[in-house]
Amino acid sequence: MSDQSTPDPLMPPSPGLGTWKIPTEVTAQIVFEAIGTGYRHLDCAADYGNEPWVGQGVAKALDAGLCRREDLWVTGKLWNTYHERKYVRAACERTLSDLGLEQLDLFLIHFPIALAYIPFEEKYPPGWTGHGEAMEPVSVPYSETWQAMEELVEAGLTKRIGFCNVGTAMIREVLSYARIKPAVLQVEMHPFLCQENLLRFCRELGIAVTAFSPFGADSYLPLGMADESERVLVHPVLEEVAMRHGKSTAQVALRWATQRGTVPIPKTQSSAHLRENFEIRNFELAPEEMAAISELDRHQRFNDPAVFGEKAFKTFFPIFD
Repeated sequence: MSDQSTPDPLMPPSPGLGTWKIPTEVTAQIVFEAIGTGYRHLDCAADYGNEPWVGQGVAKALDAGLCRREDLWVTGKLWNTYHERKYVRAACERTLSDLGLEQLDLFLIHFPIALAYIPFEEKYPPGWTGHGEAMEPVSVPYSETWQAMEELVEAGLTKRIGFCNVGTAMIREVLSYARIKPAVLQVEMHPFLCQENLLRFCRELGIAVTAFSPFGADSYLPLGMADESERVLVHPVLEEVAMRHGKSTAQVALRWATQRGTVPIPKTQSSAHLRENFEIRNFELAPEEMAAISELDRHQRFNDPAVFGEKAFKTFFPIFD
């Protein structure tokens, strides 16, 4: 069966658990249950505001003997306010401290956006706002940030580094000066946003791809960033494939993501959905089913700073063409 669930030191275990928007009061228990279910990949970020509770869940699982630390792949992310070289290591160390870990498996640059530094003691995590209401962009070369990320690998704080929310042009730029090659790209991917060229480009370069928001609009409905009519999980094509296999449309979406060589990182705070999202190894989509789902591509992006930045933070910050 052509999936990415087999352990690979260069590939995050699939599927992973996305921790964005998991409330702090349930985060530790969800992480503990996820590890007990079989998840070995936890996708975290300072901006999510729940890393200390993720750490509690990991510690509980390790204490209970559910797995060993070396069995887990834990990803952290560098937030926009820490792009200057002098702040990168401190940001990584804060993430490690909050997670209760000595080393990350992967540390990613969260966005190709540099914002004014906000000290930990002033606000942590700082989020999208600056010292005032609007974001405060600053001029920091991406190469400066990448070089500081490389120093984290050399210091043993993370095994690998990578980036999020960038396209082929930025990947080429980073490769032109990188001493340490990016291991992983994390981007929004779902049947309404397939990004075939980007995926092929990464595959040819040996860069693994993790797909956030693999259910599309469902992650954004509670935030008012999507409409019910934009839900891929109720599309007739997915419903027909799901009925044929006796699976849910969510499982079909995750299976599609896995078979095309990406690592989906669905978020849930439901025990039932944890199990359902993980149970995608016992069926395989036929080539015609994969093609039918891919043909749903609308190039529809839900997570776009050009849109939400202007609406919520009074700053127009486009990063996608």
